[in-house]
Amino acid sequence: KERNTEAALRVLLDGMRWLGMDWDEGPEVGGDYGPYFQSERASLYQDYLSLLKEKDRIYEKEGALWFRLKGERYTEYDAFHKAEVEKVKNEAVVIEDAIRGRVERREERDFVLVRSNGEPVFHFVNVVDDIAMGITHVIRGEDHLSNTSKHVELFKALGAKLPIFAHIPLILKESGPGKMSKRDKGALIEEYERRSFIADAVRNYICLLGWNPKDDQEKMSIETLIERFDFPGINKGNARFDETKLMALNAEYIKDMSLTEFSESAEPILKAKDALSWDAVNAEYRSKVLALCQEKIKSLETLPDFLDYFFSEHYTFDPKGMARIEKSPDSQELLREVIACFENLPALDFSTVEVALKGLAEKRGLKPFAYFPLIRMATSGRTGGPDLLPMLEVMGKDRVLPRLQSFLEKL
Repeated sequence: KERNTEAALRVLLDGMRWLGMDWDEGPEVGGDYGPYFQSERASLYQDYLSLLKEKDRIYEKEGALWFRLKGERYTEYDAFHKAEVEKVKNEAVVIEDAIRGRVERREERDFVLVRSNGEPVFHFVNVVDDIAMGITHVIRGEDHLSNTSKHVELFKALGAKLPIFAHIPLILKESGPGKMSKRDKGALIEEYERRSFIADAVRNYICLLGWNPKDDQEKMSIETLIERFDFPGINKGNARFDETKLMALNAEYIKDMSLTEFSESAEPILKAKDALSWDAVNAEYRSKVLALCQEKIKSLETLPDFLDYFFSEHYTFDPKGMARIEKSPDSQELLREVIACFENLPALDFSTVEVALKGLAEKRGLKPFAYFPLIRMATSGRTGGPDLLPMLEVMGKDRVLPRLQSFLEKL
């Protein structure tokens, strides 16, 4: 009940909606099997308790209602409880699990259905809801496999057909032992939305945690996932969350966006960064910059820092990259050659700059790429980023030359 707050519910529903996992029936949608909250289904649970009572399958003890197993009863000392406890010689429950295969478990002790405070327990309400809603498949984490024998006993006692059980592997936290909990990195869907991940990428990655499509294809639309998903593809071993792999998949989704889609997703993030003065810059220039960056970024949240030097002269220099340039005895001379060369070019379009740098390099017996780290550091302060020649073309001669000259003075 403490968890069943409006805020907690909102997080769950909004997370599902954001992932594009809309439901055919349930909260906010309606349908034939409501109400959809256990707190509103008390009369239904009471009806099923009455049915069990008629069959002499429940009894009261210490204010709680217990489920009575069938079988011969005997007492045995229980070291954990340090007391004699009553057990039942009961037949093993056979579970034909769609993932785990044949599983046999034996319930040896009666178990509580309704606590002394009147609150029904998970095992009971879960089974009643499955029966009342006509659930055909129960797909849940393997940590619930130990509960399933109790559920099977209840299904049989209530005269209901068993659903197909499928217990999927758990998701382990990124490092260290143990399954992922809501306190672990990567567990909360709302965090991905806040960090501007692509929802389709997150959903796609989640589907691959514990399921293998049996080929090299990883990026799949929801339609493809629905078509290809099957139980045999689910691994029995637990899956470990890996944000690096999620980032790589997110990058693929970003690359496959149209420029219009990418711009619409990126602009709210960039406008929120006051230092960029996004709206004050020419729209055509903004569009060209975004086209350059789209191929390189892995997450939209990194975009403001990735492209800030396109819009500001106050960019910082990578310390390690700067140290390498300062250490080289030829840096100043090479940079002077580049400045003199660029000053004589009508514009810094790709092919013109490519030919010009090739000519400079040949005179020195170098490869044109020898100039790239120096030019990139001078114009962006970075050691990496968009491809250099397209970057220079977009930035233009009026931006590039002053930066080269300023960097020469810095050296």
